[in-house]
Amino acid sequence: METLANNYSHIKGWGIDADPKNDPTYPMRNRAAEDTKSYDWQRPTQQPIDIEVHHSTERPNVSAVFGTSVPPSGLSGMLRRYAFKHPENQYGRWLPMLLADRINVVEGIIEDFKTGKVPNIIAEKGMKADWQHNRSGVVKKAAVAAFLVAAVVAWNMGKKSRD
Repeated sequence: METLANNYSHIKGWGIDADPKNDPTYPMRNRAAEDTKSYDWQRPTQQPIDIEVHHSTERPNVSAVFGTSVPPSGLSGMLRRYAFKHPENQYGRWLPMLLADRINVVEGIIEDFKTGKVPNIIAEKGMKADWQHNRSGVVKKAAVAAFLVAAVVAWNMGKKSRD
């Protein structure tokens, strides 16, 4: 350990926690008792549950504290309800959650328009910084989006001419 510490001693603060005798969590954390005690600590007071709260099927109870600002609603909420019926290690849990996040973005934009607010999508997505630091990526994204829009328009136009 000593030779490794000397190799990186020029980095300020490097290896400060490498010495087990200098454990910054001592005396708060007793490492010897960790194997036998897992859930014997005093649980914090439960936040009142007055909205729908999802929690894992693998845990017996809801977290003591949780967010209440955006309860699940709409199509994204339905997908989240479906996802939380599955264990955390399955695609049936995470793929619907990812899809629900994307759908929730669209629902938020629609809600903004309903309330009379025009969302600044360019600023909210960080496109200005993306343009400054990753122009080739922005150009590729724009080209793919333009191709997809053109393909959908061409498909619709061909469908209309066939009818």
